[in-house]
Amino acid sequence: MSLRSQLLKGILEGCILSIISHEEVYGYELSVKLQSFGLSDVSEGSIYPVLLRLQKAKLISGEMRTSPSGPKRKYYHITEEGENTLIQFKKEWESIKLPVEQIIKGRDGD
Repeated sequence: MSLRSQLLKGILEGCILSIISHEEVYGYELSVKLQSFGLSDVSEGSIYPVLLRLQKAKLISGEMRTSPSGPKRKYYHITEEGENTLIQFKKEWESIKLPVEQIIKGRDGD
């Protein structure tokens, strides 16, 4: 597994929760949105297991709906527990982002 893949694996759930918090999406649409943000190496195959984990943890819920073109689609929306988890993710991300950037740029923490 590449370094990029390992890094993405750690933050993908937070990214997915964030997208779903803004609008209901179905799996393929979520893949397209992630790619539009520059995460082009995130495939549908890696998204569905994350969606399943998030659903089992009751952070999102899914609803089958008729599609205007083709088979039914499962649309996901965030739950209240998912919103709380997203808030925590954002706090954790902010607490990690700045120190990592400083370390990479060679700045002193003092």
